[in-house]
Amino acid sequence: MPLGARSEKFFGSFFQKRTSLLFRLLATGEGLAGLTMLAILLAVALTAPWLAPGDPLAIKGDPLLPPWQTMAHPLGTDRLGRDVLSALIHGTRTTLLVATAAAAAALGIGITVGTIAGFLGGWVDEALMRVAEAFQTVPAFLLTLALISVTGPRVPTIVLGIAIGAWMQPARITRAEILSLRERDFVAAARVIGMRPLEIAFREVLPNALTPVVSLAAVIVAAAVLIEAALSFLGFGDPNRVTWGSMIAEGRTVLRRAPFLSIIPGIGLVLTVLAVHLTGQGVAKALRTRRIAA
Repeated sequence: MPLGARSEKFFGSFFQKRTSLLFRLLATGEGLAGLTMLAILLAVALTAPWLAPGDPLAIKGDPLLPPWQTMAHPLGTDRLGRDVLSALIHGTRTTLLVATAAAAAALGIGITVGTIAGFLGGWVDEALMRVAEAFQTVPAFLLTLALISVTGPRVPTIVLGIAIGAWMQPARITRAEILSLRERDFVAAARVIGMRPLEIAFREVLPNALTPVVSLAAVIVAAAVLIEAALSFLGFGDPNRVTWGSMIAEGRTVLRRAPFLSIIPGIGLVLTVLAVHLTGQGVAKALRTRRIAA
């Protein structure tokens, strides 16, 4: 078969599978609702400089204006006179940035460690799993807090701390899947044609083991959202960025007089975690339907 025809066949099959999975995801009520909410949040995050131009930390009006009192500040102002709507929009960027980056890093580390441990086995497997158990004894929040206390409260530090505290579960699930696949006939055939062990592991075995790991991504993203908010609430977030956690903490001091300062970003957190949870449920259903159909 000519190279062009083989490429066309490969990419056609690749995109057809992805499209089929997307249709199955959208066919589930949870997937449709979750993706719609995430799409709105992503659109807000990407268009934040146009929706709310200027510095969200700048003072723009009288302090503690209640919501809907003036069109210049639809959601009111905080105790320093900063616009709540502007802070909410820019806080969406920080939340999604930290959550997606931390989840991607955690999955990348976990999948790599789990693949190597499961495929090579022996002392390599034992050593990597003991390291995973050591990390698992420390909660992700405390690990991130310790890292911030050493290097300072910056977004890359928060992302790294959350990822280091969350890679163990993906590693264990990937390892279990690899262990069940490494003795299959296609692995033996790959060895016969001279492929190296790690090449077989990552090119032939790993793609068949990713289904349960993908379902775990939603859990990691939701946990990252909550950890970042908790850190910002306690004053350990990046001081140069607006976050929903810092907005809730800011409203705590005037909770009786202006409860909206904490309620509004709190609703944003709830909706974000709910959107991620619903998307994860939809992905799990779509993957289960695809496996049954196959």
